[in-house]
Amino acid sequence: MQARIADRLWTVARTLFGALCLLMAYASFQYQYVRSGGSPGSLPSKFASAGLDVPAHFFASGLALALVPVQLSPAIRRHWPALHRLGGWLSVVVIVLGGLSGLSLARDAHGGAVTATSFAIIALGWLYTLWRGMRAVLARDLAGHRRWMARCIAVSSAAISLRLFQAFGMGVLGLPFEVAYPFSAWLCWPFNLLACEWLLHRAGRQR
Repeated sequence: MQARIADRLWTVARTLFGALCLLMAYASFQYQYVRSGGSPGSLPSKFASAGLDVPAHFFASGLALALVPVQLSPAIRRHWPALHRLGGWLSVVVIVLGGLSGLSLARDAHGGAVTATSFAIIALGWLYTLWRGMRAVLARDLAGHRRWMARCIAVSSAAISLRLFQAFGMGVLGLPFEVAYPFSAWLCWPFNLLACEWLLHRAGRQR
């Protein structure tokens, strides 16, 4: 009985997470329409002057998030493994593009060196976890591949956590944007990775 309830709760959590990934993907695609404007040094003006890095990063990151529900689906892995592999290789392409463009954008991140450092860590962590995941699958270490790709998804979804922490800081705590944004940038990826490690540890104990 308890196992059945746990399975249902996990299904609900996975569905909610997938929905958040798709919602964030949609929001990322909207950045393709950012145009010049805003006060000098503001986020819109920085995006407008960033050249190809903005469309490359937000389109690639959005597509990476949109692929997450497909890659996490046990039904797809079980019944349509070719679709899972196709989604995996497509994820490789967009994460490399999103990571490199994100690393470039981090140099002039809003909030200065504090925020820039965090965003650079996210970009490098994204590329590193992808590399470890692909190295594992090419070595036919499927268990290692799943663990590293879970961490890669955790880093991918830092975009979601960033917005949630920012909304909490501004809407609940009443922090100004200039304070909430850097704090959110530094909270989003450690929170996700800690949650991921906890889930991996819990799954390992249940085997």
